[in-house]
Amino acid sequence: MGARCSRFGLCFWPSQIESNLNDLSCADNEDALPGFCEYSFDQLRAATSGFSSENIVSEHGEKAPNVVYRGKLDDDRVIAVKRFNKSAWPDSRQFLDEARAVGQLRNQRLANLIGCCCEGNERLLVAEFMPNETLSRHLFHWETQPMQWAMRLRVALYLAQALEYCSSRGRALYHDLNAYRVLFDQDGNPRLSCFGLMKNSRDGKSYSTNLAFTPPEYMRTGRITPESVVYSFGTLLLDLLSGKHIPPSHALDLIRAKNFPMLMDSCLEGHLSNDEGTELVRLASRCLQYELRERPNVKSIVISLTALQKETEVPSYVLMGISHGNASSKQISLSPFGEACSRTDLTAIHEFLEKAGYKDDEGVANELSFQMWTSQIQETLNSKKRGDSAFRAKDFVNAIDCYTQFIDGGTMVSPTVFARRSLCYLMSDMPQEALGDAMQAQAVSPDWPTAMYLQAAALFILGMENDAQETLRDGTTLEFKKERT
Repeated sequence: MGARCSRFGLCFWPSQIESNLNDLSCADNEDALPGFCEYSFDQLRAATSGFSSENIVSEHGEKAPNVVYRGKLDDDRVIAVKRFNKSAWPDSRQFLDEARAVGQLRNQRLANLIGCCCEGNERLLVAEFMPNETLSRHLFHWETQPMQWAMRLRVALYLAQALEYCSSRGRALYHDLNAYRVLFDQDGNPRLSCFGLMKNSRDGKSYSTNLAFTPPEYMRTGRITPESVVYSFGTLLLDLLSGKHIPPSHALDLIRAKNFPMLMDSCLEGHLSNDEGTELVRLASRCLQYELRERPNVKSIVISLTALQKETEVPSYVLMGISHGNASSKQISLSPFGEACSRTDLTAIHEFLEKAGYKDDEGVANELSFQMWTSQIQETLNSKKRGDSAFRAKDFVNAIDCYTQFIDGGTMVSPTVFARRSLCYLMSDMPQEALGDAMQAQAVSPDWPTAMYLQAAALFILGMENDAQETLRDGTTLEFKKERT
């Protein structure tokens, strides 16, 4: 669509970024969770309904060597239970020591480990349950809309903060860091799975399940270091940039050739500047350096990503397009007017617009000199009055004519008139014209949610589902900001 509406962007001075991010800081979260404890196998079997296949939540299901189940304890706490295969962790003492060490960590950037089970050959880990699936699902297998650029930047920062916290607590090594290890909580915030902090094989040396994404030093020596985790973090940055799982060797070839556009997700086109994309490409490139000493440390990565953040005051669930308080839902939480536009319920939209009147035109500049108060301006105002009468009477053809006379008069600007004519066009089976008017309303009042919602309604009728869903989300974001001010 050539005339796609512009996306709104917010700019912050560095001090403003720091202030906003303080609200999103990764402070320890020790009081919100119980201490680490050991569960009996019977407790976890009951919690998962006998390890029912219906409770499997791991991406690979029953074919995975270690399966993750959703469970509920007697106190109604929802948990994630990872059950290892029989040959894993033959040394029960090593398993318990590892689990207890990881279980001492408490941070809001982690899906924290809250317990374990070690009975006979059974080895199980118990963690906080994250209800909004994985980064892999949201990034590679999205159904309604791609992940917004601001959310991708937030994911990168939160993961870096998680790794920095773990490193500060003596757990700098993270095994097989990938998009399946990133989970989203009830607020839509990304969290790093605690399971990757455990050694994940009999000898504790296995690092990655995919050799194409394995750090080069592991291929040479079979050993990993904190710099190896930074390398894997670089592969995640590539995922966030491209929306695909690109092998690092191929990505580095593109970077060396300065072929940055080939790395960028086409869904992001028009939603970020070249400079923004280039900064993340450079950071990914530094993380993927062959020599360990040339890779940045996690603390410097956090600093770099903090400076890139956008829309820091918008909650993650809004950016993700998920309902707050019902995290399993994939639908966007909408106002009644937004809901009417999402259903393209034109009758309900008409009722909302008529009830709202012209209150949203307040503050729109219409500076008229004394000389302009002529018969011409009076006729322009009369055109609007006639249009309003026709709009109330649902005479949409006549309303279009009258509103057009008002707009063409050129002496006054009214976003509400554009919004009303937009609906009249929808009622007259002219969705392309309706979209144009809704965009004009946004141009006059960039922070008006109604304009975005009407664009979404027109896009739905035009069959542009993905664009419509994205625009609905934009309208929700604007409405959230409006309620906050």
